[in-house]
Amino acid sequence: MKQKPVHTALQPYLEGKVLLINKPLRWTSFDAVKKVRVTTGVLKVGHAGTLDPLATGLLIICTGKFTKKINEYMGMEKEYTGSFTLGAVTPTYDLESDPTDFKPFGHITTEQIETVSKKLTGYILQVPPVFSAIKKDGKRYYELARQGKEIMAEPRPVTVHEFEVTNIALPVISFRIVCSTGTYIRSLAYDFGAALGTGAYLSSLCRTRIGDFHLADSVSPQDFETFVQQLKLSEGKTNA
Repeated sequence: MKQKPVHTALQPYLEGKVLLINKPLRWTSFDAVKKVRVTTGVLKVGHAGTLDPLATGLLIICTGKFTKKINEYMGMEKEYTGSFTLGAVTPTYDLESDPTDFKPFGHITTEQIETVSKKLTGYILQVPPVFSAIKKDGKRYYELARQGKEIMAEPRPVTVHEFEVTNIALPVISFRIVCSTGTYIRSLAYDFGAALGTGAYLSSLCRTRIGDFHLADSVSPQDFETFVQQLKLSEGKTNA
């Protein structure tokens, strides 16, 4: 598709910008990209690292020539906050699917929780969720999983730099995690529950940092749209 002329005030977006967007709950990462594309009229737009629909938080979106920097941003260290819920598992390792295999959790102690968090800190081999965007033989895992096909996901090395348990209110455990790119927090939830013998799934997730980019400096898609509209109005008044 050919790039159409954009509003004069939005030329910087055509040339290239890095935007920090706070992705809302239930939006896909592509929804956020589409909002930027439609709002600015710029076709060349991409994001630097997917957030699942049930996750919120920092999404780096690049426009124009800055899309060349996407791989650079994707490789940066990431920080998340969120919660695991003990006592069950789900096929997707989060609340995209219904909990099953319920088990008691009331006997779990703070010491056990801290021990497991330390066990999952550092350089680890992690099996990604079968409901993920990883490709096998040209097809994504989640496509094969939805077809009912058996997937033997290969373990991958990742690094969990920090795993802090910030609150315990069983069955919910709140956390802050700093990790390398490619780390699946959903898989950490599953492994956490397996180590405790109770099962667990990811019940909430927010990405708070990517490298030196912080969630506190981001804007919602709606606020970005409002800003662009004001930019156009301001340009119109200047030219009047």
